[in-house]
Amino acid sequence: MSNPTPPIPSDLTLSTYQVNDSVGYLISRTRSLMTNLVTQRTQDEIGITGTQASMLFMIAVGKCSTAAELAREYGIDASAVTRLLDRVEKRGLLSRVRCVDDRRVVRLALTDEGRAIAEQLPAIFRSVLDPLLDGFTPEEVGFLKSMLRRILSNGCDTIGGSGNA
Repeated sequence: MSNPTPPIPSDLTLSTYQVNDSVGYLISRTRSLMTNLVTQRTQDEIGITGTQASMLFMIAVGKCSTAAELAREYGIDASAVTRLLDRVEKRGLLSRVRCVDDRRVVRLALTDEGRAIAEQLPAIFRSVLDPLLDGFTPEEVGFLKSMLRRILSNGCDTIGGSGNA
């Protein structure tokens, strides 16, 4: 059972809004920080952006197998995903394979080099995240994950999505 959305306070205005206390702002800044740190590492170590690395990872673990699935997962336009995939394919890290059952579907498959890079990504992701979670207890990390899953679930409920949170 979901809780009703609390009403917006009537005294909330631009002059009273505290951006540094906004959950949305804090989540956005955290995501931006993590993305920038991952990109620094992936560009230095394997020569691709954090977004490209993340997409290779999602393909490698089987969460996404088409450009459309990646676009939905990342909440970005399909044409932007196509451009990102074009660059990754040009580097020889993935190939596009037409589905034999439905010729309209084009699946993404990692090349041997793409798989080798994907194998490095969990360690890179972990090396970025561990210092950010320094001082958190395992229980606090579990609670944070639980709350983030609830936010995602609430968002899927709100927009009528069916994502797994």
